Amino acid sequence: MPTLSPPTVDEPAGKHPVPGARLAAPTLPRLPVWPLVVMFGLVPIWWLAGAFYLGWSLLGAVLLALLLVRGRVPLPPGTGLWLLFLALVVVSATQLASVGSLLAFGLRLGFYVTALVVGVYVYAVARQRADLSSLLVPLCLFWIGLVVLGWLGVLAPRFTLSTPMEMLLPGGIAGNSYIQDLVRITASEFSVRSLNPIYRPSAPFPYTNNYGSAYAMTLPCVVAFIMLRRRGLLRWVLIASLPLSLAPAFLTLNRTMFVSLGAGLLVLGLRAARRGNIRVGASVVGVLLIGGLATLFIPVAELIGNRVESSDTNSDRFALYGEVLRRVAESPWLGYGAPATVDTISAPVPVGTQGQLWMVLFCHGVPALLFFLAWFALAAVICARATSPAGQWLAVVPVVCIVQMPFYGMASPNLAVAFFAIALTMSLVERDARPSGPVLPHPPPRPEAAT
Repeated sequence: MPTLSPPTVDEPAGKHPVPGARLAAPTLPRLPVWPLVVMFGLVPIWWLAGAFYLGWSLLGAVLLALLLVRGRVPLPPGTGLWLLFLALVVVSATQLASVGSLLAFGLRLGFYVTALVVGVYVYAVARQRADLSSLLVPLCLFWIGLVVLGWLGVLAPRFTLSTPMEMLLPGGIAGNSYIQDLVRITASEFSVRSLNPIYRPSAPFPYTNNYGSAYAMTLPCVVAFIMLRRRGLLRWVLIASLPLSLAPAFLTLNRTMFVSLGAGLLVLGLRAARRGNIRVGASVVGVLLIGGLATLFIPVAELIGNRVESSDTNSDRFALYGEVLRRVAESPWLGYGAPATVDTISAPVPVGTQGQLWMVLFCHGVPALLFFLAWFALAAVICARATSPAGQWLAVVPVVCIVQMPFYGMASPNLAVAFFAIALTMSLVERDARPSGPVLPHPPPRPEAAT
């Protein structure tokens, strides 16, 4: 556990500075945590309203407004890389084939911008607060919503509902198949054409891959909170939720979820062993034991095998990847602006949709992909410096993201989840490296010149 500096307070007038003390920056207005709670903690409500996706950027705009009002906003490391990525995304709009593609393009751009706003907001809040466990509460509430709605997909897999957002949208927009997926809520994803469909929990997301991605990103944040907060009702609710979360997570049958989370736990275990951190190592073993026990009741390997045998998911993916590489050679600098439907492959989804890496490459070009990957690589390097048990768990998130990129899309609220965790980890890394000593809010007065 790193030593946390106390909040800055004003010194009494005339008090002499302590030798070796650090000087704090002038006090700025404290940013509230409640907007993050509203954004992440009320996801089930946004989902029921059909506004989880379409309203996400509006919630991000509230954070941006609070940052602008506060002023003097500190930027997390690597912000310049992401701004360059955003600039290339905007320019790639010139490659869109039709005006009708602008809506989906705007949604994706909104997710990219909102993720950065969330990261900046969390980074600024973390630098003002001594107790970082309270800053993890929004993600913990997001996790609880994920578990509850995941169980809805298990117990009522055919649940579907029209939403207020769906009814408010103009017919031309609501009739778009992509928008329809976002505003008409379902508890699980399944093939309506299958005689024996496999129901895979997906709520609050339209696609089960998004659920698996969010699960793997959020689990380390929950464990970090449990390590930081030694008491309280929320801590015990989260402890109980860990084994309860396994049924909906396993029944998503998401291979990349298992691989990315496994890679993160492997990296975490190796770091703990190298540093001799028994507490972190024991927590990794505990999580693995809970997961292993769950496989005694849920034959997840058999279910995944049956799904792969009864579908063309692998051949479809490889066909899409090959088509991306073939077509990006014709437009390498700015891509095509948006995924495209082609008749050269049998896959039922557009080219550029099966994995964030391929989406960025196809839609926005090679330079945009390089900046996108560079940001996550830099984040992984910086987060790896975390020394506290909670910080080491949070440092797993960029590793999970990097493993998921070739297979899962991240142009969704999940990108903001990743930026939230990474920005908080960066703040922890800074605290770990901060020299000790009392904090002085103002520089000491200069001695008067002798007359």
